[in-house]
Amino acid sequence: MPWPKHLKLWTVNIVTFILFSLLAVTGLINWRVLPHGGGRREGILMEIRHLLMEVHTWLAMLFLLAVAIHLMLHWSYIKANLKKSGLLKQAKPDVTALSEDRHHPQ
Repeated sequence: MPWPKHLKLWTVNIVTFILFSLLAVTGLINWRVLPHGGGRREGILMEIRHLLMEVHTWLAMLFLLAVAIHLMLHWSYIKANLKKSGLLKQAKPDVTALSEDRHHPQ
């Protein structure tokens, strides 16, 4: 049974928010908490930093995927608002094709 659209949207929004939150936390920990320099006395902290950097990178990839899915699910809404605001031109019917069809019936 396919999921209703509102459930898909809700799920993608929640997943995107969780991924963004984890990205923020891992980024802040790497930036402000863990040491940046190398040294023997910071061995385990540097290992944690490198692990967290790897996790941060993968979270970023998953976040970009979630944002792409989010945009795909909202594409009709985005297009409608771009057309309404005039940023996206509405396709006009090809008048020459219509007139040629009238002159050459099949």
